[in-house]
Amino acid sequence: MPLACVLLFPWPLTLLSRQHPGIPVAALSESRKVLYSSLDATEAGVQPGMRDIAALSRCPELHAEVITAPSAVAAWAELLETLYTRYSERIEGRMPGIAFLKIGPAAARELAAALHAPVGLAESLEVAHLAALRAKPGEVREAGEGTAEKAFLALTPAAHLEVIGLTGAHIHRLAFLGVRGLADLMKWSAAQREGFLGVDVGKRLNRFLKGERTKAVQRYVPGHVTEARMDLDGPLYEPTEADVVLAELLPPVLTDLRGRAAACLTVQAGTLGGTLSATRKLKGSPDAAGLLRIAGLALNDTGALPSGVESLTLQLSGIQQPGRMVGLWAGLADLEVTKDVLDRFPEALVKVNWLDPFAYATDARYEWVDWLTGAVRPSAMTPRKSWKPALTRSQAHQKAVERTLAFFEDVPL
Repeated sequence: MPLACVLLFPWPLTLLSRQHPGIPVAALSESRKVLYSSLDATEAGVQPGMRDIAALSRCPELHAEVITAPSAVAAWAELLETLYTRYSERIEGRMPGIAFLKIGPAAARELAAALHAPVGLAESLEVAHLAALRAKPGEVREAGEGTAEKAFLALTPAAHLEVIGLTGAHIHRLAFLGVRGLADLMKWSAAQREGFLGVDVGKRLNRFLKGERTKAVQRYVPGHVTEARMDLDGPLYEPTEADVVLAELLPPVLTDLRGRAAACLTVQAGTLGGTLSATRKLKGSPDAAGLLRIAGLALNDTGALPSGVESLTLQLSGIQQPGRMVGLWAGLADLEVTKDVLDRFPEALVKVNWLDPFAYATDARYEWVDWLTGAVRPSAMTPRKSWKPALTRSQAHQKAVERTLAFFEDVPL
């Protein structure tokens, strides 16, 4: 069975195009600069690196939005889960926007039509990727086998050689020499390719031309996602009302976690115009109050409350068993050796008292305390507080009176 490559890159632009069909879209960076733009937006004058204000001046109907990394990753994981459920159990999608599957030609054509994405079919992942780059959206491009595959590779343009490991600088240097594609590189000797492209890139290209390619797709391991949903009798407009609903959705989700940790929290708000979602990364293992606060912030990110929320869905993804570091010796307080050590060396053992594990400053993160008394044990790394709190006005007046009285008491009459 051949291997298929589904090309949805760049993934943030694909998400925006699906959320806002029929209008020009552009994906922005955190600094509000254009990263990717759709074809109709590019034809209107929108270019990468342009500020969003400049892009809107050239294309007034443009929809420009910042797609955060957690939202893109969560949407990509959801798509992989769908592909695993409907098409194949062997799926790889390490980079968002590029997915490899082990499916037949009929299923590949169905998948291309369903996603309206270019799909490449070949006997290896690299050639399937090259075929997908030369396919049109909604169509399947087959590379063939044997002689047909060799003829297909000979027509590979230089711009697609990044799939084999070449960088943009390599392609620019090859264009300066007049190399138009892989067919011209096939005429070079192995030593010439290694000498011009470098040993690492040249060897990788030589192995590719000899037929050493990736011809297997790993079995997909589905990620567990726990969620809770509530359909509301009336639309919600106020954040306080939404907090009450989120507080009711949170207990069953926490029960399903069973002590495990989640990487992302996603809130999906159903409105009259559609479903809006936002995802936030979780830092550490927050408690119920912390998760409720993060869920409220994610709901605020969706911007769905002014439109009226008719349903709410709370999802936790990236669930894993957290790793915890225990003591160096289990049950150290019960061991007789501890008592002997403390009798001979009272300051030999200390404990750590965590203040804020996520603080940037070391002294604000933890402090060393005595093993027996629990008092703070200053060390060479502990900052010394050389300042003294200022006296209040009444305290300063009292100090001045005491100094005056002490002066006159020492003066003989």
